[in-house]
Amino acid sequence: MTLPIIGADQRMSERRGVKGVLIGKSGIGKTSQLWTLDAGSTLFLDLEAGDLAVEDWAGDSLRPRTWSECRDLAVFIGGPNPALRDDQAYSQAHYDAACARYGDPAQLAKYHTLFVDSITVAGRLCLQWSKGQPQAYSDKTGKPDMRGAYGLMGQEMIAWLTHLQHTRGKSVWFVGILEEKIDDFGRRILQLQIDGSKTGLELPGIVDEVVTMTEIAADDGTAYRAFVCHTLNPWGVPAKDRSGRLDLIEEPHLGRLMRKIAGSARPALERLDFTRPATTTTPSHAPATAAQETA
Repeated sequence: MTLPIIGADQRMSERRGVKGVLIGKSGIGKTSQLWTLDAGSTLFLDLEAGDLAVEDWAGDSLRPRTWSECRDLAVFIGGPNPALRDDQAYSQAHYDAACARYGDPAQLAKYHTLFVDSITVAGRLCLQWSKGQPQAYSDKTGKPDMRGAYGLMGQEMIAWLTHLQHTRGKSVWFVGILEEKIDDFGRRILQLQIDGSKTGLELPGIVDEVVTMTEIAADDGTAYRAFVCHTLNPWGVPAKDRSGRLDLIEEPHLGRLMRKIAGSARPALERLDFTRPATTTTPSHAPATAAQETA
């Protein structure tokens, strides 16, 4: 047996999907982004039962109602994780059970994109399931322990997201609600709305893209919708672009955004340009240079 090295040519020729999160306030038009995707190759996971905006969309959909269904669909779509024991979720045994329930996984071959609406509701289903598990009860008193429930929920959500993230051949987009909070220092914070803190904190590190759909004021005072795609942005919204192909603001069209991500990348040296802006004055608190010290 030889070392299973994957060459650069093989790696670059592999079909890979985009894993991203689309965030925006309620009513901004996140679910309507389904209209920008190819109906024949997109599977809609409708967790919110809020498909009124896309009731005439011609694609296929699934409507899981429980966290157990969400886990079964994740392993059925993403396949088994060989590193897990048979008594763990997403293992070979779990995959076999999902195949016995849903049939031949080859039926998913025509779907290239999975649109999950929404991760906020998935978190609620996960929390409800977690409250009924042994970890959600105190060992000493037997009473419900919300800290244990939230801890289990965080583990479950990260495992679910990570498993779908490893589905290399398909694109997966999670839709989430953007909420505004005020921290202890009176600062305005915009973040993903989801129960517990673990998922919201770790999610940006799991997916490739974090895109916020928001309203931006034009120079003439009118507002327009746009995708904000860079972490450093003047609006303070969550955003991230691992591909290096997106601009700070992109057209609010998910289909064209995905095609741009799949396009030619900028040269690495351009993407790694971290040149600091030139300054005209030296701040009074800045340390002196060697030339200043010897003057």
